Amino acid sequence: MSFLEVPEDAESLCLVVDDPDAEPVVGYTFDHWTVWNILPAVSHLSENTVPAGAVEGSNDAGQKGYMGPRPPDAEHTYRFRLYALDTDLDLNEGSTKEQLIEVIQGHILDKAELHGTYSPSQWK
Repeated sequence: MSFLEVPEDAESLCLVVDDPDAEPVVGYTFDHWTVWNILPAVSHLSENTVPAGAVEGSNDAGQKGYMGPRPPDAEHTYRFRLYALDTDLDLNEGSTKEQLIEVIQGHILDKAELHGTYSPSQWK
């Protein structure tokens, strides 16, 4: 995943990956990954890596880190939302998406969103 056109005055980036299509199945938008305090100079994320100095939150499986797509029922759309912030975040490792979203309010300089689809037939 590449990051383009990050505002020059950004102090940090944060990424939220979730699955809103999980709501009818589990009753809520399933959180797959949150990571913050990504340096603005980071231009991309490689598979199975966390940028140096970045902090990961907990996903809805109760684990810290990234949980890949595995929709149980049908094709799901996954949202990748990248936020450019005017500050580094003082938020504990393992915090939830809700805590992250709350603390970034008032600090968002810009936002980008990417949607990807994945279906159970892709991993059988």
